[in-house]
Amino acid sequence: MITTADLIKIANERLADAEALLAANRVDGAAYLCGYAIEIALKYKLCMTLSWPGFPQSGSEFEGYRSLKTHDLSVLLSFTGIEGQVKSTHLAEWSALLTWNPESRYSPSGHISHADATLMINSAKTIIAIL
Repeated sequence: MITTADLIKIANERLADAEALLAANRVDGAAYLCGYAIEIALKYKLCMTLSWPGFPQSGSEFEGYRSLKTHDLSVLLSFTGIEGQVKSTHLAEWSALLTWNPESRYSPSGHISHADATLMINSAKTIIAIL
């Protein structure tokens, strides 16, 4: 199990990594890591909502919780308890984050613009701040 303290720390570290990549004009990598930052942050919030000490990590820990073993940001948000709040007060930011796909790791460089990566990172900062 990965603790909630570690989850939020890792989420913030991945967001900082995304910012560093963006500053180095490594736009695709920045957007890719940004997606993982928000995924991990949502898993943190899910744990907080369910009063779990951490998020399952191993196959045996996921027993009975297979629906949580996902990269789907919409599914994760639905388990956080703040879906309505996010969609009513931060819909633009949430929509920007929904462009992320973990399969983008296979995409050639140049599939995302600097402006879109910047929007994703700024949106992730906003969403993580309310978690």
